[in-house]
Amino acid sequence: MPIVVTLDVMLARRKMRGKDLAAAVGITEQNLSLLRSGKVKGVRFATLQRICAVLDCQPGDLLIYKPDDDPQ
Repeated sequence: MPIVVTLDVMLARRKMRGKDLAAAVGITEQNLSLLRSGKVKGVRFATLQRICAVLDCQPGDLLIYKPDDDPQ
């Protein structure tokens, strides 16, 4: 998939557990886990906004575009 979710990196930088982020954002740990693993087809802007507010970051800090032909 050309969109890579880097939420784990931001959680590590903020020294925050996924469980704590899920509670602060108001989503289930299971849904957060699916997002962290990139197994979702989309995310609501409202959810992305709350995640960014809690982690004090920008959406671009959480999502990276890598074309399918990118060797990395």
